[in-house]
Amino acid sequence: MVAPAIPEVIEQEIESAIESRNEALPSLRELGPPDLVHLIKQSAKSGGRQTGVYHHVTGIDASSSASLAAYINTLTQTAQDKSNKVISGLYCCYNAFSRLDMRVEVKIPGGVESYCIDERGDKRVASDSLWLETFLCGVLRAYSYADDGSGDTIKKIIAVRRFDPVTSTDVEHKFLDAAERLFFKGWQLGSDPEIQVPNLVSNHLTTGLLNYVHTTGRYASGQNLFEKLRSRDPEISSLLARVLISGDEEVKAVRLLKEAIEMLPMDYSLLNCQAAFLQSKGKLEWASPLAQRAVIAAPSEFGTWSKLAEIYVGLEQWDLALLTLNSCPMFTYVDKDAPRMPEPARVILPVLSNTALDEIDESVQGYDTEMVHPNLRKLSAAGYKGTFLKAYSLLTDITSKIGWDQLLRIRSQVFVMEEEYRSEKSQPGTGRTTGQVTGRNSSTTALRAPSPDTNWQKANGDESGSVKNENEEEPSSPTEQPDVGAPNGNVNCGAAGGDLAIEKPEHTVASTEVKSGSEDPDPSHANYTHFQHKRLCERWLDNLFMVLYEDLRIYTIWRTDMARAKASNDSSASSPSTSNTIYSKSAEEWEILGELAERLHHVPEAIEAYQSCLRIRFSPKAMRAVVKMWEEDKKTENVLQGMIRLIAWQYRWYSEFSPELLRSIRKLIEDEGAVKVRSIVQATSLPQPVLDLTHRYVELCATFRSSGSDG
Repeated sequence: MVAPAIPEVIEQEIESAIESRNEALPSLRELGPPDLVHLIKQSAKSGGRQTGVYHHVTGIDASSSASLAAYINTLTQTAQDKSNKVISGLYCCYNAFSRLDMRVEVKIPGGVESYCIDERGDKRVASDSLWLETFLCGVLRAYSYADDGSGDTIKKIIAVRRFDPVTSTDVEHKFLDAAERLFFKGWQLGSDPEIQVPNLVSNHLTTGLLNYVHTTGRYASGQNLFEKLRSRDPEISSLLARVLISGDEEVKAVRLLKEAIEMLPMDYSLLNCQAAFLQSKGKLEWASPLAQRAVIAAPSEFGTWSKLAEIYVGLEQWDLALLTLNSCPMFTYVDKDAPRMPEPARVILPVLSNTALDEIDESVQGYDTEMVHPNLRKLSAAGYKGTFLKAYSLLTDITSKIGWDQLLRIRSQVFVMEEEYRSEKSQPGTGRTTGQVTGRNSSTTALRAPSPDTNWQKANGDESGSVKNENEEEPSSPTEQPDVGAPNGNVNCGAAGGDLAIEKPEHTVASTEVKSGSEDPDPSHANYTHFQHKRLCERWLDNLFMVLYEDLRIYTIWRTDMARAKASNDSSASSPSTSNTIYSKSAEEWEILGELAERLHHVPEAIEAYQSCLRIRFSPKAMRAVVKMWEEDKKTENVLQGMIRLIAWQYRWYSEFSPELLRSIRKLIEDEGAVKVRSIVQATSLPQPVLDLTHRYVELCATFRSSGSDG
């Protein structure tokens, strides 16, 4: 297959990109940025001026200086730029284990020199052990910086070529051998933002290994690796169990977890793994005590608390879910090590003509913020990442199940509200029980106590415990406008049978307003009758409620306008004298509305918005979301039509490798067989070079002998 085109960032000053990389080395903390490839070009005319150009790349074999020099040589032979010739090249690849930048310098004509640069900028000798570490880091970076098909990662860093780092079983053997030899140093690489402290089983190495196994379906290879490592440390049993479960060997996984937990009864990774397995089987009552024990074993880890909150949501213990969410330790999000480069003189982003596809090239015009309404631009939930994204997802999940009004009622039952606190404080001596505002720790309540308000459903007139989500009703009145400027900050929308209101939440009391337990209580306010079973809400969670309100406000206005336009069109169809109402949005606005509905767990509405976006222009994010829906509905032909376009879009932006897209193709082959998948792809009326891009993913599955690839 033809390699992707070569993007070029032209420097204002030669080697300024290398200087910027040198300056950034001391600040790198995790896997490091993508590899930097710097070329010096000279005009083909004698005595021509020299120019510095560069691009980034992932997935190149970094096991030796020869393989990196070979990549530079491929750049000298390209016919893309015939007016200049390459006279030298430098390949920079970061070794995150030893905190060194491995470099291979190629002179044309001339020789090859390999060395490494430390954080102080001093040269060092590149040894075989350093190249082993660099090779492993290169594979992990390829998976870490790969796009998930939505295009978000591709848009973050310009001019990055992405290759598949493991294209054969021989390379896989080399990768897993390096992982085995360096496994117990993996914690040095850092971890995902949800992990506070990297450890033996939670770091970028284990994340990359699991990602590789799940992407390629090479479960046997993963089992063999973790079996060997488990003999050296039983803590690795949690990783082996996860691979066994994914590989459909659940009985072996359960036995393994039982043995491992008997040996390590307070290992939170094992407890979390078993709780997640029981949760997937619907055994939430069994999962709950395991999740509680995991929290006790690792109270400073976000993952244990979020898992317990998920289980409480499944058990419909909404008050305990909120208390558990309130107890989650939140971490400042630290993004991946991205390259910080100087302002370029020019950027060249070529397209290979034989793989170009007109319908996806329409998105090259980019994202136009001028086409987006200001209210949509300022939705802050769209920027959440790490622990805050997970916490917000849990909060929206609760809202989608019980409704906004019920959520606010439960919130006021478990947290001290600002208004009631001030009211109680202004009337001293009215209570009969003396105590602090928070009689018990919310963490202890969430872990050990039953739900303090088990009959709240009956108290609110619902015997079955199910609560109707009012904000999901479709407004039927086309005449009433959403009242965004209501005096109380609510949004009122006309609905059948009454008004649909999104109540603006009042703030909870700030912890700074309440005296700490070490201080003497104010004798005039010793009796707080309403606060004996309430907790102080963390300020970040209070802010999430405000952000959720804003999301619901915009969502409600959108759905009301849509319903009004539909009702108007229905009435105009029956009355020819009435004109149609056109509900018009830009492609960017439809994409944002799709994300909004997806955040709020309104999947049909999200798909509707994404499809409206795709009718205007191609959007990888919208297409990926629609393809996921088709995958769930088992619409194989539609899935493949979408996948062809997503793969072509990735290739247009210099990426021939996306783990998520490869996983989707592999799943299709497992369900339908490789012959049927190839036939459907080949029957598509698109240029053959475009279809060959998808055929390559199918061939890769055959190389790894995935299930169904032989028929």
